[in-house]
Amino acid sequence: MKSIARLSSLALVMAALFSACVKGPEGNGGKRVKGTGPVRIGFSMDTLKEERWQRDKALVEQRCKEVGAQCEVQVANGDDAVQTKQCDNLLTKGVDVLIVAPHNGQIAASIVEAAHRQGVPVISYDRLIRNSDVDLYVSHQVVKIGQMQAQYALKNAPKGNYVLIGGSPTDNNALLLRDGQMEILKPVIDKGDIKVVSDQFAKEWKAEEALRITEDALTKTNNNIQAIVASNDGTAGGAISALPPDLVGKVLVTGQDASLDAVQRVVEGKQTMTIYKPIQPLAFSAVDSAIKLARGEKLDTKDKINNGKIDVPAMLFEPMVLDKSNVMQTVIKDGYQKMEDVYKNVPKDQWPKQ
Repeated sequence: MKSIARLSSLALVMAALFSACVKGPEGNGGKRVKGTGPVRIGFSMDTLKEERWQRDKALVEQRCKEVGAQCEVQVANGDDAVQTKQCDNLLTKGVDVLIVAPHNGQIAASIVEAAHRQGVPVISYDRLIRNSDVDLYVSHQVVKIGQMQAQYALKNAPKGNYVLIGGSPTDNNALLLRDGQMEILKPVIDKGDIKVVSDQFAKEWKAEEALRITEDALTKTNNNIQAIVASNDGTAGGAISALPPDLVGKVLVTGQDASLDAVQRVVEGKQTMTIYKPIQPLAFSAVDSAIKLARGEKLDTKDKINNGKIDVPAMLFEPMVLDKSNVMQTVIKDGYQKMEDVYKNVPKDQWPKQ
């Protein structure tokens, strides 16, 4: 009997030790990279459709190479089921940390749960993953971007009919942008100085959706529109393509991302402004933070964003307004866009002097 008791006690001790090893510390599981071996990063992306996401991919890969991390990128092409499956595949391959730019911030919560079951921390990249215990959110100041778009519009078109074109309703950022825009616009709407004749969201941020929304608004108002608050450059381009020639450059149009075609439209006088968001700090911080999380090191975060479940530690980077007056001092100075590309449709004698 004593022998059996000793065996039972030993079994309990071994079970407890095994449980502790599997569970690890609370928060992001127990998986940690030992020593100075290379960290394996999985980067799950929603899309590469827009120019900016191509930049994110290239910069994340560049930073991984610089710091000696291994990186595998998977692109879901706007399909939630594909993104979930790709993340499962990355976990099966044994990544130490996931960076996820979600297509749908709600559905992506299941990715966080699956990763944490394997002790793998998750960084929510650019777009917030909702209702989950995600470990870190790295983005720009999204609500502020919406505020900046609306402030610029009101300063330059203080009265008249407005069209609001949001992004994809499945993208939490699109909702945050609208929150920021309305913080600025609502008092002026209530006062009666501006009238919102159309307030819609463009499915998947598609330019053709923005074109349709703008065409409908033009028909509704008999072409009487003073401003289009488009939430990104893709929707701005779609809206501008819907304008009759005599209104192009007269109707104020906002944007976001400082994509090449948008900055070209800005210097040509077709798009009024865009929001420039340097991508390098975002991408590099995500990779550097991924390595720290994988090694169980403390992150230096100042901000927190509530995702419906927890206050997520956040790194939020400053955006800036770009219009015709500061193209040289922003995207060209930073090497984000090349001068010859930006001004290629402008007569050479009208190029700014360097």
